[in-house]
Amino acid sequence: MIEAELKARVQSPEAVMRALDERAAARVEVYKDTYYDDLEGALEKAGQELRVRTVHGVDDTRTVLTYKGAVVDEESGSKPEHETRVEDAEAVHAMLRGLGYVPVIAFEKRCRNYDLDELGRRMLATLVRVPEIDGTFLELETLADEDDLAAALSDVRSVLAELGIVEADLTRELYTDAVASHRGG
Repeated sequence: MIEAELKARVQSPEAVMRALDERAAARVEVYKDTYYDDLEGALEKAGQELRVRTVHGVDDTRTVLTYKGAVVDEESGSKPEHETRVEDAEAVHAMLRGLGYVPVIAFEKRCRNYDLDELGRRMLATLVRVPEIDGTFLELETLADEDDLAAALSDVRSVLAELGIVEADLTRELYTDAVASHRGG
């Protein structure tokens, strides 16, 4: 499946949060993300990502291993995504290192997640703050297959517009790049 996702810099975080709170209950979570690559940077060169994410929520902590393929829609940056929950985070980190992958960057995201049913689709809206980056971001995503990607992205754009997000707010900036830049790397 493809993660049909758009990301925006939010000009009025409080207004967007109120609009989302009217649509669904929020889940406040902290993500601890570690991105891996080989020593030559082959994944980055191919536009791929390999990530271990530990999510700390109010009621639980869970870890997921995610692989994202290369971009299939240049305008949005949408990518195929494969993700699975893992039982033991430290074991997965050890396995990846054992396979020759090295941690490239690790950082924290403070998230407010909303599960939405919009336009006949399950969507996830996430208000994001990354302590090392200025501003608040909104990610809105839904899963689609390749034949449905354009329609899915159109639906995502429609919901973003309802939340007060305009086209000029959209960004393809990656958190990994912004954090690395902030750190001087």
